[in-house]
This record gives sequence, structure tokens and C-alpha cells, in this order.
Amino acid sequence: MTEQSLAEWLARLEALHPREIDLGLERVAAVARRLQVLPVAVPVVTVAGTNGKGSVVGALEALLTHKGLRTGVYTSPHLLRFNERIRIGGCEAGDAQIVSALQTIEAARGDISLTYFEFATLAGLLLFQREVVDIVVLEVGLGGRLDAVNIVDPSVAVITSIALDHQDWLGDSLDAIAREKAGILRPDIPAVMACSEVPAGLVEAVAASGARAYWFGEAFGVEPAAQRWDGWVSGTAGARRLLPVSPNPGLLAQNLYAALQALECLGHPVSEGEARAVLPALQLPGRRQAMTVGGIEVVLDVAHNPAAVARLVEFLQHRPCEQKTIAVFSAMADKDIPSMLDLMCGEVDGWFLADQPGNVRAATAAAIAAHLRAAGEGMISVSRNLRQALARARSVTAAGDRLLVFGSFHTVAAAMSWLAREREKA
Repeated sequence: MTEQSLAEWLARLEALHPREIDLGLERVAAVARRLQVLPVAVPVVTVAGTNGKGSVVGALEALLTHKGLRTGVYTSPHLLRFNERIRIGGCEAGDAQIVSALQTIEAARGDISLTYFEFATLAGLLLFQREVVDIVVLEVGLGGRLDAVNIVDPSVAVITSIALDHQDWLGDSLDAIAREKAGILRPDIPAVMACSEVPAGLVEAVAASGARAYWFGEAFGVEPAAQRWDGWVSGTAGARRLLPVSPNPGLLAQNLYAALQALECLGHPVSEGEARAVLPALQLPGRRQAMTVGGIEVVLDVAHNPAAVARLVEFLQHRPCEQKTIAVFSAMADKDIPSMLDLMCGEVDGWFLADQPGNVRAATAAAIAAHLRAAGEGMISVSRNLRQALARARSVTAAGDRLLVFGSFHTVAAAMSWLAREREKA
């Protein structure tokens, strides 16, 4: 199968279902039963939350792979290639594998309509079964209770931070959103709760679920310091075990220790040596990802809600820039863009904004610029697309400056492609 054949399949999936998001488990569960991918025959860790899911999933994959275990990992959305969503043994699934899985799902679904995300979820489960993995890690796409991955009963569940996002689907309060996230919990399974600020609705939902909760700051936790993170996890019998590691400046300590606690609950405890070998060097694409290009520090982050931008600001403040910071930004119109910009304004010396032609969900550059002007920001550039915005931003940077690209996955993906072309020119 060629790359184009996968591209054609994906284009077809986008057009098959009348709604991009159609929460509910009945349709996808019915097709899963026809495919005989349930129950999953190996242990499963399901990860939900507003921010930090990718960090937990990435840490789980890296630690399990370091132990010599074959992982099946399903995430969303992707940055550059659909294949990123399905990883087997630490590698992206190939085009031919994915196309074969989609063909099998298409034959099995009959007259049942599936969304793009539901096709992708089933493809992951089918490939994990075919490739005989040791452990499956599933990242929730939206919410938890009605997300397609929730057709699988987890062995261990992880819930990261809870913040306002996707309110049209999940509710307009932290308590309502927390209850949706807690829908992945099951009676008697370990539930690793990685949020540092806990809504009352989450406490109530965890208690109602009957899951065995491991709360951050109690069962596991970490005291971040400049030279070392002094963290701990709890065994299933409750005994605390210290796990100090060198800091990872690009990822939040609480999410990495949530992964350590999840593996403890799963029966694959991580030694201090394993934690030191894996966690300090772990780098996830587009998550406070820092690199140097032509003497300029480039930071990429898919921070697209105020809570995530607040963490990005902390990261930047711990890495002072010698000269000026130039930002390229674009986000979806349904996000709380004013709050995101207000958090970042004091950290940025110039803004380069872009429209996203063809993306009806994206906020216009003009609307974002209007808010920045009202906030008193000086250097503001409006571009017709992200590629133009990136080129203009690069033209005003010099050695010692920082180029910050943040916002939607589309924004960061465009920057990654642009950076790859810049490296080829060098």
C-alpha cells in the first residue's frame, strides 16, 4: 500500500460521518464486538484529563519500552502524520498496517456510521491485537465518559489536570468537566489522580466510581527543585518508595510521577535507575519542545487553553531569553483566546498572527490582533497563513532571540514542517 492510499482512506473517513464529533459508545462498541477486539487481552492504561495526557502517555511508553515490554499506544490528535496516533513497540504503525485495519473495520461496520476518531480508535485496537503487544496505553480524545476509547475497560486509569476546555461538549464548570473525565474509572481498579487542584466534582465522581484512588500529594508526589526532583510513589500495600530524578524542564513533574505511580499499580514498578535513565531526557514533540536553529532558540508548544499557557509561561520564565521573544500564534475560535493572550503578553516582544485558510474553526488573525492592540501590545503582524507568519517572524530574529510558536496543533505542526525545510536549506 502506498502513502497516497492511506491519504485517500483518511479523506474518505472525514466525509463518511455527518459530524466531526459524535460522543457516545453504542456505535463504536457494536463494531468493536463484530471485530472481536474486546475485551483487550493485555493490561490497559487509559489516560484522561485536560492538559498533560500526552506527557503521561509518553512517559509510560518510554519507561515500558526501556523495560523491554512491547507497547501498543493510541493518542490523538496527530501533528504531522496520522501514523503518530498508533504506535507499536515504540514505532509508528506503517501505512499498509493502518490501511489493512481500516479495510477490516469498513467490512465489519455494515450500516453503522463511525466518525474519523472512532475508525482510528478501532484501528489501534485491531493492530494491537494483531501485533501481540504486552501492554496497551490509550489516550482519551475528548472528555472520557463518552469518548470512543472508553469502550475498553482499563486495568489502571490516570486523570491529569482538570481545566476549562471544550465546554460545548463537556460542561461549563470544572465539576462538570471532572465528572466527564472520571467516566473512564471502573470499580476496584487503581485510579491515579494527577491533578494538583482538585474540583469537588472529581472527588465525588471518584468516590461514586468505586475505583481505588491514588491522589497526587498523598499516595505519590514530588518536590521539584533546581537540581533534583525528590519524588515518591506508593506500592499497592501503601508503602512509600522514594524515586529522585534529575529535572526535566520541558515536562511537568506531577505528570511524570503519575506515570511512575500507574506502573507501580500495574505491577511494573520502576527502579530509581530506570527513572533516572528515562525521565530527564524525555522529549515530546510540541510539548514545550526547545531547540536551537541558526543561533535562535525555538520553543514549540501545543498550549491551547489558559491552563496550558500558564504552564508555558512558567517554563519561559525559568529559561530567560538573552534578547527578545517573538511569538507566532493561532488557535481555534472556540478557545478562551483573550485569557491565553493576557497570560503571555508580558513575555512577548512581538506577535506574528496567521489565518488558517480552509480551517473554519480557526480564529481570524484580525480578531486576535484586535485584542492584542486593546491590551497595548506594540509589534503585531497579521499574515494570510502560518507559513507566511513564520517566515516574517524569522526575518526579525537574530542570534540570542527566541522564537515561540504556540496555540493549536495545526499551528505547531506548520512550524515543524517549516523548520524541517529551514534545516534542509542550511
